[in-house]
Amino acid sequence: MNRTIRSLVIRFVVRPHHPDLPEEGISAFVIAKGFRELRITLWHMVKDAVLIGLGVASAAFGLESFLLPNNFIDGGATGLALMITTIAHVPLPLLLVLINAPFVYLAYRLLGIGFAMRTVAGIGALALVVATIHFPEVTHDKLLVAVFGGFFLGAGIGLAVRGGGVIDGTEVLGIAVSRKFRTSVGDVITVINVMIFGAAAWLLGVEVALYSMITYLAASKTMDFVIEGIEEYTGITIISSHHEEIRLMIAQDLGRGLTIYRGKRGFGKHGDSHDVDIIYCVITRLEVSKLTEAVEKIDPNAFVVMSSVKDTTGGIVKTRRHKH
Repeated sequence: MNRTIRSLVIRFVVRPHHPDLPEEGISAFVIAKGFRELRITLWHMVKDAVLIGLGVASAAFGLESFLLPNNFIDGGATGLALMITTIAHVPLPLLLVLINAPFVYLAYRLLGIGFAMRTVAGIGALALVVATIHFPEVTHDKLLVAVFGGFFLGAGIGLAVRGGGVIDGTEVLGIAVSRKFRTSVGDVITVINVMIFGAAAWLLGVEVALYSMITYLAASKTMDFVIEGIEEYTGITIISSHHEEIRLMIAQDLGRGLTIYRGKRGFGKHGDSHDVDIIYCVITRLEVSKLTEAVEKIDPNAFVVMSSVKDTTGGIVKTRRHKH
């Protein structure tokens, strides 16, 4: 490791954790560990920047090529900005910055400086792209505008969220209100969007509001798809007296990793119990049927609990079978 990299590791990684440790007292192991941490941090910064950049490009394309020329709106802060632009002819880039500015402050208070900075970068980049780059109009068919405008806008918002930021601050507001009034974030966002679409029906007409609701639904579903990934995962907890056979089946036949917990199994009127190994693994949705069938063949009385898992990192859940 050259001297420049070593000094960067010491300054930005080691010093925050060991401010009083003299430089000559820093071991090679601590330096190597710090270098690995710095490398991971830089990689995530680059990945987040790329995802937010792609999100901004997709959202700007959806706004300029579909929604804005046809006076359609979406839900949330972006939809409010589109509605004001349509009515008052205020430049959309300016409104995107002004309307989302309070949400940036909320993001800083609720989620930290890192998230707030990425949010500023995302919203600022979106406003800049909309102001300086003009995408061509694709179609004036109302249904196509509603569906594909929502698709590109939702993909953009989803990619930005995957990059650790937002380009629409409504969700930040939903988090803040839900914490104060003890409601769910989804309920808060629904109420906000009902108010926006109600105002759109009054100011822009019922037909525009209805098409805009299609835009919102398309954007919402696309955003969920982008954030949660193509595959859906299921966490499986298995309690069985034949746990060793089930463990071998999952590891060898399915090629999946698993975790084993030591527990006690209690049953009967008198609460009799005995030690048991509890198996936990995460598989894809397509493998659920195969796993449950194999478990039933080994132990028809096995207790199997399934729970939804949004996404996973590490392990071998996403690795193809032929790589094992």
